[in-house]
Amino acid sequence: MKLIGSTPSPYVRRIRLWLAGEDFEFLDLNIYSEEGRKVLETYTPAMKIPVLIDGEQSIFDSRVIYRHLNAKLNKESLTIDQENNLSLIDNVQDSFIIQLMTQRSGIDLNSDMLILNLQKDRINNTLPLLEEKVKGGEFDQWQYPAICLFSLLDWISFRELFDFSAYPALEQFRQNQLTRSSVEATDPR
Repeated sequence: MKLIGSTPSPYVRRIRLWLAGEDFEFLDLNIYSEEGRKVLETYTPAMKIPVLIDGEQSIFDSRVIYRHLNAKLNKESLTIDQENNLSLIDNVQDSFIIQLMTQRSGIDLNSDMLILNLQKDRINNTLPLLEEKVKGGEFDQWQYPAICLFSLLDWISFRELFDFSAYPALEQFRQNQLTRSSVEATDPR
């Protein structure tokens, strides 16, 4: 198996963390360089990471990769509530990515623009819910949902995109995972 991605990507990191202890090759690309984009284009027309090559099969998107590998490795089964938590995490992750790309494009994040306002609303509505879910123990097991939540929170911290002081349970959850060997091995810093 070969995982195509970049070290800083939270979507790639979640797969790398979930595959800890499994045998796979990781192709680390700078997807914003001309060379990296050319290589990425050979693996996916969508130009998004991660991509998993498993034999002759190319698999796109971290959720699809997770489902494929989970069936192959028979590691865990998720409840509907856990799947819903993954959707919340993915939506917040996408909002922060849109904000980062907006900033990098020279657009003021405080502009009164529909796309920016929607991202702020999604973040402001979802983080309190995730805070309560962490307090309620929904991410106590180091399964895929907890890995995804950690990858989100640590990426936000790495990119310095948000102050989590109003969300102590989320920050404590992130801090509690930092000493895992797989977390240290995948740290983009």
